[in-house]
Amino acid sequence: MFFSFFAELREAKVPVSLREYLTLMEAMQRRIAAFDIEEFYFLARASLVKDERYIDRFDRVFGHCFKGIETLADPKAELPEAWLKKLAERFLTEEEKQLIEALGGWEKLMESLRQRMTEQKARHQGGSKWIGTAGTSPFGAYGYNPEGIRIGQEEGRNRSAVKVWDRREFRNLDDTVELGTRNIKLALRRLRQFAREGAAEELDLDGTIKSTAHNAGWLDLKLVPERHNTVKLLLFVDVGGSMEDHVRVCEELFSAARSEFKHLVHFYFHNCIYESVWRDSRRRQTEQTPVMELIRTYDASWRAVLVGDASMSPYEIEKEGGSVERWNDEPGETWLRRLLDTYPKAVWLNPVPQKYWTGTASIGMIRQIIEDRMFPLTLDGLDRAMRRLTR
Repeated sequence: MFFSFFAELREAKVPVSLREYLTLMEAMQRRIAAFDIEEFYFLARASLVKDERYIDRFDRVFGHCFKGIETLADPKAELPEAWLKKLAERFLTEEEKQLIEALGGWEKLMESLRQRMTEQKARHQGGSKWIGTAGTSPFGAYGYNPEGIRIGQEEGRNRSAVKVWDRREFRNLDDTVELGTRNIKLALRRLRQFAREGAAEELDLDGTIKSTAHNAGWLDLKLVPERHNTVKLLLFVDVGGSMEDHVRVCEELFSAARSEFKHLVHFYFHNCIYESVWRDSRRRQTEQTPVMELIRTYDASWRAVLVGDASMSPYEIEKEGGSVERWNDEPGETWLRRLLDTYPKAVWLNPVPQKYWTGTASIGMIRQIIEDRMFPLTLDGLDRAMRRLTR
C-alpha cells in the first residue's frame, strides 16, 4: 500500500525521492503517527512534499490511495461515522419537498434566524422550526428546505442554501495540468497582439543577410527583441461550492492561459464579485485584494475574463448581506458593474451547458449585467469569447 502511494505520487509528478519515502517508512516504524489517519496524513505530507505548489496534487493522491481507511477507535467510546451520517441525513421525495415552503424572502429568513438564536436553548433534530439536523427547518444541517441557511455541515447536498454559516476552505487551481488537447490553447490564441519588446536576443535572419551583403560578405549578425503577445489579461475564477463540479475544465483553461499570455494576473472569488478577491485560496482569510485597489492598479487597457457557473441565490447579486458566507455592505451587482465599467472589454465563461442556463435565475441576472457577454466554456464558446474581446 505504501509503495503504491509513493508510485502514484511520482506518476502525479510530485517530486518525491526514494530517500524521502524511506524517511517516512522509518517514522512509521517508530510509530510517530501511531494509528491515526490524520496524523499519518500530516507526517506523510511533511516527509514527501518539499514545495507547497504540490500540496493539492498530494491531497488528491492521498485521498485516492487511502480512501475508506479510518482511525481505529474504541467501539464503546463512539459510533461509526457512517452510522451517524445515515442517522443524520434526511432524504425526501420530490412530493415531500414540494410541501415544504420557504419562509418568504431574505429579510424574513434573517429575522427568523435572529429570533431562533435568541430563543433556542438546546439541540434539536428532525424538526421544522429550530436550528438543528435532519429536519425541514430553514436553519441547520443534513435536512432539506428550499431556501435556508446552512450551519454545521461540511459540504452542500441540495445546493439550496442562501447563506453558509461556517468557515469554508477552497483550493487553488493547478496551473501545471497537462491538457489532453491543444484546442483550448488554439482558441485562446484568437486573443493575440504581438510586438517586439525587451532585450535584442533573437536572430533577425533577413537583417543579417542584408547587412552581410552590404559588408562585402563578412558576417554581420543582427538581433531583434523577441515577439511577445502584448494583450494584458485579468482572469477571475469562481472556486468552491458548485464549482467543484467543474474543477478539471477550469484547470485546463487556467493552465492554457498561463502558457499563452505573458501579461496574466489571476484572482479567485466565490459566486459573485464583492469588495475583495484573492490570489491564494489557502490564505484567503488573511490575504485579500480590495477590488478598488485592483481597479487603481490595472488600467482599462487590460481585458477581463470571469469564469464561473453563475449559479447562486439571487440575494447574492441584489442584496446587501446576501453573500452566502459573509456580510457584504453592497450588493454583488454593484461591485460587478464597477469592474465592468473599468474593463469594458470583458466576458464571462460559464462551464454549465448553455441549454441549462434558462433554468437558473441567477444566470439570467448575470447575463443581463454583463450585457449578454456570457459564453459557454466549450471550444466554440471560447472562440466566440476571444473574438468578442478583440473588438
